[in-house]
Amino acid sequence: MKHSKQQMGLDFNLVAEVEELVAGVDEVGRGPLCGAVVTAAVILDPKRPILGLNDSKKLTEARREKLYDEICEKALSWCIARAEVEEIDELNILHATMLAMQRAVQGLHIMPKLAMIDGNRCPKLSMRAEAVIQGDAKVPAIAAASILAKVSRDREMSAFELIYPGYGIGGHKGYPTPVHLEALARLGPTPIHRRSFAPVRLAYEAREGMIINSQYPVS
Repeated sequence: MKHSKQQMGLDFNLVAEVEELVAGVDEVGRGPLCGAVVTAAVILDPKRPILGLNDSKKLTEARREKLYDEICEKALSWCIARAEVEEIDELNILHATMLAMQRAVQGLHIMPKLAMIDGNRCPKLSMRAEAVIQGDAKVPAIAAASILAKVSRDREMSAFELIYPGYGIGGHKGYPTPVHLEALARLGPTPIHRRSFAPVRLAYEAREGMIINSQYPVS
């Protein structure tokens, strides 16, 4: 299994005891047909507040980019992690997401007492974990994590647009839009497509059928 790379932020001199610190954890990319699922864990510094934190989906791209830089600068500790396409296909998307969340928390330079997870499930962690439904709109640290994860993944999808032209990946970010599904049927899957997802699997089967028919044409 290919191990994922992590990007870690630098922690500052702590202004509180470690056991009082809380990490927010969120993911981006469970629904897309291609690309990794990306997660982030963030421990905010209460003495360096960040204004305007919110669910990343409710922010403009420009605002997310600005907040991304501010979070990386001001947070006590942060880590962006991922589960690769191969891991998603091997484990399924839920277990791959939990794995990526574990990696994000484990990558923090400081271990918090509590990890607050966006959603209704928690990964297995060495500290207490609490699931918060719609946490990215309620808990500042989760909102910060959602911004780091989304900006990181969106940048990667924009880069894939240049590597795999014709799919519109830079626009839909891998989600199953009509444009993406049409390109998938017309061009076939790329190496970054998730074979375990039904539309991709069907596209693979269709391409394989076309190859077989071309090799053994019906007379």
